Amino acid sequence: MTAATPGPRHHIKHVTLHLLTPLLMCLGMGLAYLGAFHAPEPHGMKIAVVGSPAKADTLARALKATAGDALDVTTVADRKAAVARLENRDLAGAYVPDAAHPEALVAKANSETTAVAATTVFRTVADRQGVPLTVTDLTPPAKGDPTGQGLFFLLVALSIGSYGSVAAIGAAGAALKLWTRAAIGLATSVVVSVIGIALAGPVFHIVDHDYATVWGMAWLYSAGVITIGIGLHTFLKRWTTLALMVLFVMLNFTSSGGVFRPELQNGFFGSLHAFWNGAGFVEGARSLLYFDGGAGFDGRVLSLALWLAGGAALLAAAGAAERRRARRIPAASPAIA
Repeated sequence: MTAATPGPRHHIKHVTLHLLTPLLMCLGMGLAYLGAFHAPEPHGMKIAVVGSPAKADTLARALKATAGDALDVTTVADRKAAVARLENRDLAGAYVPDAAHPEALVAKANSETTAVAATTVFRTVADRQGVPLTVTDLTPPAKGDPTGQGLFFLLVALSIGSYGSVAAIGAAGAALKLWTRAAIGLATSVVVSVIGIALAGPVFHIVDHDYATVWGMAWLYSAGVITIGIGLHTFLKRWTTLALMVLFVMLNFTSSGGVFRPELQNGFFGSLHAFWNGAGFVEGARSLLYFDGGAGFDGRVLSLALWLAGGAALLAAAGAAERRRARRIPAASPAIA
């Protein structure tokens, strides 16, 4: 008897189920990007007023009274101390009062948007005095990265290359053993990271020194994404792409600090910034390239290594799960002579 041909209802249901993934991606991207970026405003943004305690304290108290929780205002004794704190990435900006020529100290490589927010605060003070404000950027960006956001776009390229590779390995390598897929994934992460540093370095000059170290960070990042993705594929199958979009796009790009740092975001994305792998790459690269490898560089590299270690643990769990499934498959019945 010939099996009945599926009717239109069956095909519509099939299409609807497949549309669920992109629709969930649409919802998730909207919630994540609009939630993270739609209304940036300072909260607890650290700024300092430079000068003797009597004068600096008066201005600091006035700024705090006006801004409330938006600003965390401190004082420093002199310009040198303010520069040191900015180079340690401990301040968004510092104000050096002067009757005729006040100065705003910022570090745009730490975050262009944060520097702009701090400058806006200081310009308001100078405007009340009726004097021009001089803005001094202590960390001019690389010649190919005038906005200071090139590292964020490098993160985007690395991420797409990495989680896109997971989909390809999962689809084309389904018949391969897990550790073979993992080896292919690690080899792919090398290629992704080489493409990334080649584009960021010699092609677009976003990175102009420490190429090997930035490449190593890019590899750690890519390898972490790919190993996590291959491990998740064992458990999630066709939902893996959605899971990777949540982990490495929706929550990752929004918390990386590449567009807005935590002082301009709500608490949720600001808290993710402390340990998420995208922030590890962007902030680690910023510290290396513009702050002499200080200002938390070691901790950011450690976070990337821990994400890769998490991927290795997930691969181990996936390997155990696949072995259990293989044992449950009944042996094929012998052919009848």
